[in-house]
Amino acid sequence: MANIRDVAKHAGVSVSTVSNVLNGRTDQMRAETLVRIQQSMQTLNYFPNRVAQQLKTGQAKMIGLLVPSIVNPSFAALAREVDLAAKKRQFRVLIGNTYRQIEEEEAFLDDMFSHGVRGIIVAACDIEKAHFARAAEQGMVMVNYDGRMPTRAQSDHYALDSVSMDNIEAGRMAAEHLIAQGCRRLAFATVEGMTPSRAHKIEGFLRAVQYHGLYREGMIIEGQAMAAYGDTEMTELGRALALKISQQPVFPDGIVAINDALGIGLMAGLHQAGIHVPQQISIVGIDNIPLAGLVFPGLTSIMPPLREIAEVMVDRLIERTENPDMPPEEFLFSPSLVSRQSVR
Repeated sequence: MANIRDVAKHAGVSVSTVSNVLNGRTDQMRAETLVRIQQSMQTLNYFPNRVAQQLKTGQAKMIGLLVPSIVNPSFAALAREVDLAAKKRQFRVLIGNTYRQIEEEEAFLDDMFSHGVRGIIVAACDIEKAHFARAAEQGMVMVNYDGRMPTRAQSDHYALDSVSMDNIEAGRMAAEHLIAQGCRRLAFATVEGMTPSRAHKIEGFLRAVQYHGLYREGMIIEGQAMAAYGDTEMTELGRALALKISQQPVFPDGIVAINDALGIGLMAGLHQAGIHVPQQISIVGIDNIPLAGLVFPGLTSIMPPLREIAEVMVDRLIERTENPDMPPEEFLFSPSLVSRQSVR
């Protein structure tokens, strides 16, 4: 089935230009461009309003979920919980895999409009980008996941909810656990490319080490991703960082990983380098993905209450779709520690 990107390519225009046609914004468009797009839609049998008409009859209910990469186990776990929460309310979930690329995010938003979807969960993306603001102004209800409330959230046309684990507390809790178990030379392993949630985890980590007088230069160890932000390559990045750490003259005795996938890759790389976890280096991950309890040694991790988070996000989407005048709210969930064998 053709989508909006296929129409744009066939007509030789941008996705946003096709979106303007779908949403009736053609007053500034050249007549020949409009005709070319309409002909492309007919040629490709692209009928964007078909599902929207079905929605009006009450025969289908859908919400959208935009994630950077479903390959990342953290986002896969989120998608599962959102899907389960939606099904309990007789809704289905359409997932957009955008790799944090603006064109893909814009295309996903346009696809949601064309399918009649009026509520989406935006996971771990910069919700203050212009295309999200435009979507909100056009009536799209959004929940911002894994980020704090945007500064523009109180504006008349940009009201949205923010739902997240307390990432500052997650970073602090991970560092505190390592310190309590006797670690004194700590490090935080992450990937280049800062997002709000990553910055908050690092902030919490630094608060803990500074409080205990353990701060030193070079505590943040970053890996270079092949693609921006490294969402699809976390385990490989962890393995590469392990090699980097093993070559240091004095390596850390406790490491907080930005997420479990990177932490698992880190453990595999350290094992290959002949460094024993947890005897020589203790490791704590963040997210508590299912694989964390299956690897050896089991990865100690900071766990978000993902099921409760998903329930709130789906409920708020449905409620705000039915009542757009509801004031925006921020929901911040406390993390918890799941202790396994990766910490001495």
